[in-house]
Amino acid sequence: MRVMEPGIGAQDGPTRLQPAGWPAPRGYANGMAASGRLVVTGGMVGWDAQERFPAGLVAQVRQALENIRAILAEAGAEPRHLVRLTWYVVDMDEYLGARRDLGGVYREVFGDHYPAMALVQVVRLVEPSARVEIEATAVVPA
Repeated sequence: MRVMEPGIGAQDGPTRLQPAGWPAPRGYANGMAASGRLVVTGGMVGWDAQERFPAGLVAQVRQALENIRAILAEAGAEPRHLVRLTWYVVDMDEYLGARRDLGGVYREVFGDHYPAMALVQVVRLVEPSARVEIEATAVVPA
């Protein structure tokens, strides 16, 4: 049985899906439901407008999330419209060791909205200096 959490109507943005009896996820949603205009980003790495990477995973995640937020804004969307994020990291242990700092950066950039997410370790990314690449999908209510 599918349970939709109350509080967010279709006009406001996506609704988290939480099956009855499942433990509440921390920092992500099990699923999202939304209707409206689809906004999709490519894989965003943590470089700035001059294609310079800051040092370290946490700083690169901050920049990648800010890059996603900028693309969303171009479409009239906000982080609250996100329904899915897919993270690609080159070092899972580095990610796991930085979870607390990453959570703080996430909340600073996107607030307390947690869409469905996947995290995958990859051998490398196209940009050799990149520690992370993040794809985003948002739905802006019609």
